Amino acid sequence: MTRATTVRAVLAAVVLLVSLFVTLTMSPRLGLDLQGGTRLVLQAKDSPTAKADRESTDRTVEVLRQRIDALGVAEPTVTRSGEDRVLVELPDVTDPREAAEVLGRTAQLTFHPVLGVPDDTAPDPRPESESESAELVLPDESGGRLRLGAPDLSGAGVKDARAEFDGQRGAGWSVSLDFRDDASRDWTRLTGEAACHPPQDERRRVAIVLDEKVISSPQVSPSVTCGAGLPSGTTQITGSFSADEAKNLALLIKGGALPVPVEVVEQRTVGPTLGAEAISASARAAVIGAGLTALFITFVYRLFGGLAALALAGYTLISYAALVALGVTLTLPGLAGFVLAIGMAVDANVLAFERAREEYASRSGRTSRPLRSALAAGFRNARTAVVDSNVTTLLAAGLLFGLGSGPVKGFGVTLAIGVLVSMFSALVIARALTEMAAGSRFVTDFPGVNGIGLRGRVRTYLTRRAPQLFRRSRRWLGVSTVVVALAVLGVTLRGLNLGVEFTGGRLMEYTTSRPVGIDTARTALADAGFADAEVTTAGERELSVRTGDTGDRAEAAIRDALSAEGGATTKVRDDLIGPSLGDELRRHALIALGIAVGAQLLYLAVRFRWSFAVASVTAMVHDVVILVGVFAWLGRPIDGIFLAALLTVIGYSVNDSVVVFDRVRELWARRPGSPLLPAARAAVLQTVPRTVNTGMGALFILTALAVLGGDSLRDFALALLIGICVGTYSSVFTAVPVALEMESRRKGSGPRRQRQRPRPGRGRPADNGARV
Repeated sequence: MTRATTVRAVLAAVVLLVSLFVTLTMSPRLGLDLQGGTRLVLQAKDSPTAKADRESTDRTVEVLRQRIDALGVAEPTVTRSGEDRVLVELPDVTDPREAAEVLGRTAQLTFHPVLGVPDDTAPDPRPESESESAELVLPDESGGRLRLGAPDLSGAGVKDARAEFDGQRGAGWSVSLDFRDDASRDWTRLTGEAACHPPQDERRRVAIVLDEKVISSPQVSPSVTCGAGLPSGTTQITGSFSADEAKNLALLIKGGALPVPVEVVEQRTVGPTLGAEAISASARAAVIGAGLTALFITFVYRLFGGLAALALAGYTLISYAALVALGVTLTLPGLAGFVLAIGMAVDANVLAFERAREEYASRSGRTSRPLRSALAAGFRNARTAVVDSNVTTLLAAGLLFGLGSGPVKGFGVTLAIGVLVSMFSALVIARALTEMAAGSRFVTDFPGVNGIGLRGRVRTYLTRRAPQLFRRSRRWLGVSTVVVALAVLGVTLRGLNLGVEFTGGRLMEYTTSRPVGIDTARTALADAGFADAEVTTAGERELSVRTGDTGDRAEAAIRDALSAEGGATTKVRDDLIGPSLGDELRRHALIALGIAVGAQLLYLAVRFRWSFAVASVTAMVHDVVILVGVFAWLGRPIDGIFLAALLTVIGYSVNDSVVVFDRVRELWARRPGSPLLPAARAAVLQTVPRTVNTGMGALFILTALAVLGGDSLRDFALALLIGICVGTYSSVFTAVPVALEMESRRKGSGPRRQRQRPRPGRGRPADNGARV
């Protein structure tokens, strides 16, 4: 065993042991869509006295955190998002109405002297919106109206607030307030001035106003003399409160006032049952899909395939440990990305093994031990393709994290970690295992055992047939053009079924105790006043209702209407997206696609030729248009999960094209000045085995997700299945013909000479020419 192999083995062992320790000692951080709960996005708005900026939003975060702590929610998350948004996650809170009401209240508490009862025949003396010094006319707690003076005291002077119950005197629930020192003096002065008026006079009252609503206006006790006031610095707010009302009021006052008003622009609620089912379904899909992938690569590459399967298990362990150690919130799309990355991790091993097969065939008979040298050359020659293809996927993951929101960000992080760990798994773990096995005489002498000495069925078939590809490359471009035209026609005729993320509105999912037909559900909702609601069904007892931006009362009415037909109705999911946020998400989606095209084009232009870069990006756009068109024809939703799948398809499409053009560059550089066609043809034939084997590995995973992943992952898996099939086709029959057409228009064009030359003692590169 060489020194390099020993270093790889030791490094792999250390990383695996650390990962095992992390896995056994730390628990994953589950997103709300997996453990159940509510996610709110609050938009700060300008007010007459404050501007919604970074500073006011930070203060809003602190106030909201105090309110949530008082609510008793376990492990909440409150963070600022951008300049003027606040992200709130409340685990295990599946009925967000009360929480949203408490969090969204501005809670501007003020204390006013009462000037009397306004004359109903005369206009109000001053409008409410003039200034803080203006008189106010507000309804009191009993339904009448009061004329109030300027506020003498604000909620900022309250030191503590608590809900109390006085059952002995029959007073019921009230809220007791303790003032700070300066505020206590103001309170004494305010009550002392009110005490100068006779009992039963309206002016002897003090109005307590919360968000421009009089919640209590008690009279100062007759025992208080004029000018003396209440010296204790404590008062009570009474008003026939229930226990919950008193506790919420105390919570709002104690937490403090929000510096600026806030509005709920996004609300997502997932029931714990749905999250548990998603975890279970994804776990089954991961086990079955990974098992089938491991059996497939073991069948194709025999012993070395089995060792790669062991490395795949190591990849799974390291990826999971990295997610846990970094504190990444594992969401449902992120879990799907983790499962998907298992299939993509096979790609690096397949690239190396296919190159090793080529090297073994060319070296056999010239050295006494061709297996070890062929294996080393295979990993060395596959390195550039592995790095370039994975960088393109990392670009897509970066876009998902930078421009996505919520669960889509989690998918981007998971995908990025999976890509990085997959390279370590293939280039370190799998290589160390296969190099140690290659040192065995038994493995070396029996090609049927090691798998590298076999040509492979795909390679054998192509060698016998030797198809003359691209003799009429424009025909392939014509086929691609027709398919793209059909996709565009689908978008034009059928339109896009944009999800609530992009249009705004509310999407609710329910389960019923009795089967409910879709026509029955639509009729029930129409009778309840929701004739425009879109109703779909995923089963006899599962209903989805999509409406405009409805409030919580409307949601309760919808649930009651369904309960009348289906018995006990449980809400398992509730997504509310404001129209402004929907416009922003739609704009960000277009920006993400534009940046993806530009970033891929720039990177490939630096790494390859401009013609190769344009050809790869053309194939990528071809795949995107077809995928969107298929979803348009099928009427499937275009939502945030679809966007995650679409950007993943972009990375996969360019990944395939990079592998092909990396081989084209290598072969063409050996014959400077020669036409591109022979090199392109040979490169495609040489990379077909890799394309087929990698695609099969990913298809096993995605098929398992589509069949076993449940409704939440079915569209995601379907989009990726379509994208992989179309991307495999376009990387050969769209990208290569485009490159051939571009190069044919450049007279006297030829490949750039390779900067790297064969190192002494390493032998010359295998000149496979057009062989496969």
